[in-house]
This record gives sequence, structure tokens and C-alpha cells, in this order.
Amino acid sequence: MSTSSRYPFTAIVGQDDLRLALLLNAVSPAVGGVLVRGEKGTAKSTAVRALAALLPPVRTVEGCRFSCDPAAPDPGCPDGPHPADGPGGERAARMVELPVGASEDRLVGALDIERALAEGVKAFEPGLLADAHRGILYVDEVNLLHDHLIDLLLDAAAMGASYVEREGVSVRHAARFLLVGTMNPEEGELRPQLLDRFGLTVEVAASREPDQRVEVVRRRLAFEDDPAAFAGRWSGEEAGLRERVAAARALLPQVRLGDGALRRIAAVCAAFEVDGMRGDLVMARTATALAAWAGRTEVGVEDVRQAALLALPHRRRRNPFDAPGLDEEKLDEVLRDAAADDPEDEPPTPPEGQAPEEPGGGDDDGPGPDGGGGGQPDPGDGAGDGSGGLPPQRTEESGAPAPEDAPEALTGAEPGESGGGTPRPASAEQRAVAAGEPFRTKVLSVPGLGAGAAGRRSRARAEHGRTTGATRPEGALTRLHLTATVRAAAPHQRARGRSGRGLVVRRDDLRQATREGREGNLVLFVVDASGSMAARRRMGAVKGAVLSLLLDAYQRRDKVGLVTFRGREAEVALPPTSSVDAAAARLQELPTGGRTPLAAGLLKAHDVLRVERLRDATRRPLLVVVTDGRATGGPEPVALAARAARLHAAEATASVVVDCETGPVRLGLAGELARELRGTAVTLDQLRAEALTGLVKDVTDHHRARRAA
Repeated sequence: MSTSSRYPFTAIVGQDDLRLALLLNAVSPAVGGVLVRGEKGTAKSTAVRALAALLPPVRTVEGCRFSCDPAAPDPGCPDGPHPADGPGGERAARMVELPVGASEDRLVGALDIERALAEGVKAFEPGLLADAHRGILYVDEVNLLHDHLIDLLLDAAAMGASYVEREGVSVRHAARFLLVGTMNPEEGELRPQLLDRFGLTVEVAASREPDQRVEVVRRRLAFEDDPAAFAGRWSGEEAGLRERVAAARALLPQVRLGDGALRRIAAVCAAFEVDGMRGDLVMARTATALAAWAGRTEVGVEDVRQAALLALPHRRRRNPFDAPGLDEEKLDEVLRDAAADDPEDEPPTPPEGQAPEEPGGGDDDGPGPDGGGGGQPDPGDGAGDGSGGLPPQRTEESGAPAPEDAPEALTGAEPGESGGGTPRPASAEQRAVAAGEPFRTKVLSVPGLGAGAAGRRSRARAEHGRTTGATRPEGALTRLHLTATVRAAAPHQRARGRSGRGLVVRRDDLRQATREGREGNLVLFVVDASGSMAARRRMGAVKGAVLSLLLDAYQRRDKVGLVTFRGREAEVALPPTSSVDAAAARLQELPTGGRTPLAAGLLKAHDVLRVERLRDATRRPLLVVVTDGRATGGPEPVALAARAARLHAAEATASVVVDCETGPVRLGLAGELARELRGTAVTLDQLRAEALTGLVKDVTDHHRARRAA
């Protein structure tokens, strides 16, 4: 991308934390990159792409595909060895983008196994990690990448090198880059282990100030109308900020991180119960970069505070449903206590002849009049509709009076179960009940062998896993099955004129390994929210069970969806998504009351699965129906529910019915529903992993023996 077609960094309105985090990584790549979280349309990608223009140019060895520095070439470079102080050239720092659908070979590079076997040479094609060396690697929607790709990416970022190994052939090359990932939390969270590998994190949101939104639109339209002219108007500010980055880089080795600052960092990390030591290290590096950015040679209290706000929020998550964040009042209290324990700590002094500046502050690098550019302009940026919350809950009437043979429609409780207090009409919508404590659930899996996205639930053909066989490769060979290849080549050695010890291998001999691993599924929850489920104790237990299954789906990399039914109809409370957090939020707000349109819930689920099969035919669904099995409302509600269940059975949809019926009198309706679905029924108690320790339950296997805990 040419400089004139890239939106200027200093023209971005607001987003102070985002720009500061990016600039600190430009000053000190050792900080470890930055993860940008926020709603769509908030200049996340724009800011990252604009950062590349601020980085100093890179000198490289002439002809080296791995961007070795002529002054200190990598001794293990695959294109080496390079002579010291050899010929070189200069180029701009690169900004390399990793697409969401990239393969492992595209990321780390590809070894030509055919040439390695037939010719005995290491033919290596560099990947994106090599392209990004000494530049920026940008991953948009990093939370949508496959986990194994994220692991490879973060390992390379931590070690500063990439290793590619295929069947005993190994290649290593340097890979030091500024890692920037962006994500929209609505589309799914990263695992806490992966969040911890990013140095800093920043939450961004569109400004709610009309004046700032107007300025954002004005500048964007001006840029789209004439990118070159717009960039020219900001060239002075860009040059000034570029010089400031270079000066901070030069000052960085002189910055002193004293014992007082180190004690504050340790005290903050201990007070917030940060796991491991990576948080302490990142805070130390960030505070040092902040001091250099402000033109100071010693780390101060404000540097430590700002470093904590950038480096710790994403390290505070204790479970998948926790939102990242940091209590600033507690942070200030910890810093005050640490200062009281270190009374002799003195304020930092600026270098001779230079005035001190606030961390991340200083003179505005933007065009003075509108205050919208440079290092610290007015907060707020981007555009958005601000609809980050949940949709308002909808109320509905239950319709005609309940029949006399449906006592649960009048009281919200089933026979033998006392809801306590005065009976309540089913038409009265009750407030949302808090979910019970989540628990570890038994593993529910889809039978057979799938071929969906990598995950941890059901058996599937996969890129990673145990080798189960061999086949002829279709296209390029990626996973060699060595034994099968040798067996295929062995009978032809005499005819091929073999004379030495080496094996003569032809392309027709090569065999691709087939592997079996695990896939993620689409887990669609169909939850009964009718009056028969309205007893508070029971609904709390039901929500706790569904929350437990959601936690299990998060850990197994599933997509989830939520259909609820009550009153006269069913609705899709949450379309299939990778955001388990969103499903948990919808569940918490779910009210109860009304009749039990079980057939409508099953039909709505059928429609959702039909659409999802068109979108992704390889992701197999798992239908989880949470109900007591009752069906009321309309003519022949039980027969309608049975016919709707048979639609799912006809399409071989794996299903499980979580039987919520309690009390001394049980009708067994959930079991009948499971038989119509050709699935399995489990009670809430049986859903707990402790009930049958170590059992992996296939949801369509009715006759598997149960082992006692």
C-alpha cells in the first residue's frame, strides 16, 4: 500500500489509548504487541495500517528473502550464510496482513517434501512470518483464527524465530515483528491463555459526542475524495511523529527502571492476582517505553499506572464469561500503599536541557486548530450505532385460558412440585431468574467421523491428530506418510536402476497421511421458558445447566445458538455465533411464563439448522433441547411436537434432551421426545460429569453402559 493511499495516523480523531499502545510497541517491540478489542467501525484497522508509515526504514541484505540486517545477519538464515557488512539496500518497514482463512503453510512457510526425498535438498518457500520480520504483522479478527495458527503465531512472536518441521526436515529463520491483533468481542473471545500472550490490550468504542463524530466523517470523506491531497495536508504532522518515534527508540536504552518502580509493578500484579510473571515483565517494558516516549530517563509512578491500565485488563479474566477490566480505584490504592513503603523514592528527572512531559502526552502532534491529530488528540473516533447492549425483552400474552387438564399452566409448577406462595397465572411473565452455579458436564459428541473446523468435541478428519492411514495426495503433498511411501517405492528399485544405498522415489510413490482429530460443532440450545418451567428453583437449575453446557462449548471451540419458546411462539434469542459470552448474557436475561409451544421451538430450530447447513455444510450440529417435555396450546400440541421432532430425526441431527422434570410424580414426556428425535434423554443430575466419572457419552447411543462415579 502506497503512503498516499494510506490514511494518516495523525489524522485519526481520538482513540488515545489505541494510538498510544501502538506507538509504545513501535518504540519498544519487546512490549509484545497489542490486542485491539472493540465494536465495528472504530478505526481499529485504519490505525494499524497507518502505523507502518511511522516506523523507520529497514536495511536488508541484498537478495535475502528473510530481511537479514547487513550489520548483523542471522547465522541460521536459510538464504545464508551472509558475509558481515555485505551489500544491502534500504526499504520501508512492511505491514503484513494474515487473512483469517490462511493455512499453516501460508503462515510459517512450506517445505517441498517431494524435492527433499527425491533430490535431498531443503526447498523452503517463506511464509508470512518471514515477510513480517522487522515489520508489523497484522491479524484482523484474530479471535476467528484457528487455535493452532494462533499458537504458532504467538510462539514465533515470543521466541523471535519460526521453526518449520516436516518429517524430519527442519528449517529455522528469524521472525521478530510487531504483532497487532484486532477483534470484535461479539464474535467470540480468545482463550485466556492466548490473551496473556499479547503484551497490551485496548478497548475502543465510537465517540458519543456529535462534534467528534462529525469530524470523523468530515475527514474520512475528504480522504476518500482525494487520498493524495489529504495525505499531503498531514505530511508535516506525520514527519514530526516519525521523528518522535525515532528519538524515543534512541532514548530507550538510557531509561532506568529503579527498584521503587519495580516494587510498584510487583505490588500491582500481586494485588490483582495476575497469573505467572508475564504481566510483571510486560508492565516493566511498557513503563520503560512510556518514559522514553515522554523524553525521560527514569520510570515514574504515572508510567507504572499507565502501564498497568494497558497491560493487565486482559490478564484479569478468571473464566470465559468474565469481561476484561481493571478497577482503577484499587490500582490507585495499591500504588499509594507501595509509595508509602518506599518513602525515599524521588520524582524522575528529564535529560539535560529537556522539559518533562506527561506519559503518552506532550505537545499535540496534530494540526493545532482542530486538535484532531498526533499524539494526544480529543477522545473518540469512528462511527457506530452504539447498539452494544442486548435487545429489549419482549412481552407476549399467553392467549386463551389454560385447559383444566394442564395444572402447570395455572401455577407455573408441575404435579407434585410446590412453587410456594399464591398460584400465578401462566400468562404473567416472571422476572429473569439468576442461573445456578455452573458445573463440569459430561461430554456430548456427534457420532461418526466429521470434517469440520478444528475443535475438541467430535471425531473428525483433521490436519492435526493421530495418523490413521495413508492415501495418494490430491495436489501438493502436505503430510507425508513415510512408511507408506517407502512401501510404495520399494518394489520398483531394481527397475529404476538403484545402485547405492539411497531410495529412488518418484512422485507416484508419495503417500499423504490421513489423520483423525477433533472438530467443533454447532451446539443449538432449544430452551423451554414456559410457565411449567417457571418455578424459581427449577429455572435457576435449568439456567445453571445450560450455562455449564455453554462453558463446555467454549472450551471445545463450538459455535452456539439459542432458541427459546414460551407463550404462543418460539424465537431465535441468539443466532449461531462463536461468542459464547453473548449466549450466556441472553440466557441470564431470559424471562419465563405462558404456555409451552414445544412444536414451535423444534420447528424454529429446524429452520436455523437448515440455514446453517447452507452456510457451512461441514460443521455438524448438536441439538440440545432443555425441557420437561410438556406441550400445550393449540390443537393436538403433543402430536405436533412429535411430528416436528421427526423432522430432525429424518435429517439425522444428533440430539440430546435434558429432562428438567422434577418432583415425586414424573410423566416421562422428555424421554418420549428423545425417542421421536432418535436421540438421548438425560436428567439434570445425569448431566454432571461427577455422575458418571470418565464417561464420554455419544448422544445417539442409547445402550452404552454407565459406570458409577
